[in-house]
Amino acid sequence: MTALNELSAQEIGRRLRIAREIANVRQDDAAQFIGVSRPTLVSIEKGARRVRIQEIQALARHYGVSVNALLRREAVHTDLVPRFRKLRETEDEHTVEAVRLFNDLIKADVELENVLGIQRRFNYPPERGLNEGDAVMLGEAHASELRDWLGLGSGPIADIFSVIEHGLGIRLYQRRLSSRSRVAGLFTYDDNVGACILLNANHPLPRRVQTASHETGHFYGTRRMPEVLEDDEKFLSRDERYANSFGRAFLTPADSFGESFRQLKEITGKTTRRLVILLADQYGISRQACVLRLEELGLVKKGTWSWFENNGGITDDQAREVLGGEADRRDAGKADADRLISHRMSLMAHAVWKRELMSEGQLSELLKLSRLQLREIIDQIELEEKETDDLLKHSE
Repeated sequence: MTALNELSAQEIGRRLRIAREIANVRQDDAAQFIGVSRPTLVSIEKGARRVRIQEIQALARHYGVSVNALLRREAVHTDLVPRFRKLRETEDEHTVEAVRLFNDLIKADVELENVLGIQRRFNYPPERGLNEGDAVMLGEAHASELRDWLGLGSGPIADIFSVIEHGLGIRLYQRRLSSRSRVAGLFTYDDNVGACILLNANHPLPRRVQTASHETGHFYGTRRMPEVLEDDEKFLSRDERYANSFGRAFLTPADSFGESFRQLKEITGKTTRRLVILLADQYGISRQACVLRLEELGLVKKGTWSWFENNGGITDDQAREVLGGEADRRDAGKADADRLISHRMSLMAHAVWKRELMSEGQLSELLKLSRLQLREIIDQIELEEKETDDLLKHSE
């Protein structure tokens, strides 16, 4: 088999180890399945002993993957689950599910890029670290630094997702997680694939904006530490207090946010619901995040948000009355998350199929889709291309 000869024993062993860990199979069980001792299996996974093709075929069957997926030269083999587990005292099935989804998205994204020869552009500033000083103050300072480095100025960020994906080159995925999942976002960094962020697309847009900014803080401060952000997290650790502070300051810089507030208050004379709705919309954040940031900056009294909550809150209906149609902004990320795979992934899959670089079976396995689901995606893009070609011919 050509692919077997193209890969080093160390690389094949690494891929087999990752496949075993993803399948949650112990070394003893895997060794017994192919009729070798555990030390021999360890030698295979370390690349000290070359694996035989019959052993690869048996192990692939045992791990629930194809031999082709194990040996494809362009394939990306990484397993995030152990990496996240090492840093978490507790986990539930929904967290593991989210990490596995994240892992699958990254693998498919990078392999399709590799097959197509796409060179992703990374624009990473140096990792800053946060070993010294107050974590909250560091978060504020580093958020300002990154804004300056990106040339964003001090005003509202119109589209933080574009800043993350195109300005920094971070891989960003927005997908729906289980309805019972408490995961808001995941961040990881790997030397082979770069920095990656997953956002829970079940959450409303302002919440995802805040989560994206928080995870960008982890990227800037301590990118080699994977992170799971959950609902109602208390941000007790130093890293979390830093990322939370960074996230707020990146979206709402103290100077410009404070000035925007003062300009509105000069008109209203006090902190009204309408003022909060307008200010939150201007910066693309939730009304709660807006008021809590004002409290943090000393621009309103502590407990202002609690007062609003105890007196009817600031509702979506009230926001619609103030903003009209602007209250329901188009949410491209959520719309893309409702697709089986993202628009970008669909286009890459179609290009790979069209150029006969991978078969439908290989694409189905890589994208975790049935052959029928994949065929529907390909046929839709094929039809669109045919209509475009017919139009161009007609106009000549």
